[in-house]
Amino acid sequence: MKDLDLSPATPYSGKYAGYTIEKGKLSFDLKYLIVKRKLDSQNQIFIDQFTFGDKVESPDATKLPVKLAIALLKDRKGEIKLDLPVTGSLDDPKFSVWRVILKIIVNLISKAATSPFSLLGAVLGGGEELSFVEFDFGSTTIMEANAKKLQIITKALHDRPSLKMDIEGHVDMEKDREGLKQYLFQRKVKAQKLKEMVRKGQPAASVDEIKIEPAEYGKYLKMAYKEEKFPKPKNVIGMAKDLPVPEMEKLILTHTEVKEGDLRTLASQRAMKVKDFIQKSGQVEPEKIFILEPKSLSPEKKEKVKDSRVDFKLK
Repeated sequence: MKDLDLSPATPYSGKYAGYTIEKGKLSFDLKYLIVKRKLDSQNQIFIDQFTFGDKVESPDATKLPVKLAIALLKDRKGEIKLDLPVTGSLDDPKFSVWRVILKIIVNLISKAATSPFSLLGAVLGGGEELSFVEFDFGSTTIMEANAKKLQIITKALHDRPSLKMDIEGHVDMEKDREGLKQYLFQRKVKAQKLKEMVRKGQPAASVDEIKIEPAEYGKYLKMAYKEEKFPKPKNVIGMAKDLPVPEMEKLILTHTEVKEGDLRTLASQRAMKVKDFIQKSGQVEPEKIFILEPKSLSPEKKEKVKDSRVDFKLK
């Protein structure tokens, strides 16, 4: 069967899906093999340019997100391709090919509601792991494993014009606080080397790009320590005394304060980094991605997943 116009099915769609059908064509390519009453079949379903129309108030309409399911399944060409294998015994009075196919389709729509990234992963690879990217504590750097995930998500958003995504940054309240302290501490040391480079006429660079070699670390740490405003241990004549490296490190870290506002900024910067990564591909329109202000800096707990992460939501 080829190019069956779906718009006449609007009465059924409105009643059970809750939307009219604006347009769309349906094609089937069926291959059935029956050996000794055992059925082995391939049901290749092709839906072209399927588009829901107006919302219909119906008490029988499903509460499942049918529009999201269509957005996940429909590619940039407006095509949905489903390969639905069905096997069973013709002697089983409860066996029905179309009942099985209907169940598979309902399961697909249910998957869109409960695990949209699993449904997306079934098409592109990646599964539920695509629903987040993790970060090192105190960091906004996108790691290589994250970059691969984001490339898959970018492709998905590009290939599915109706699909949109929310981005929400989060932090681990304890570990990110310590990680951010370490980051700020390293910046203080690097800033000393940067100042010296500028005094010597060398081109200015970002503090984060400055590299401190082991042999020069003590020198720049001591310079950073001297600039700190907290009270320092003094010698017998009242002058700030020289301290070993570990003690200078400990004192600077102890007096480096990370407030909740700093953690909120970290969460926001993570979300922005992810958005920028996707946007730089040039494949995804800006209006398809939204950064949300997190209701809580700590995300919903996930087993074996860090709280230092950015979560995604498809819609």
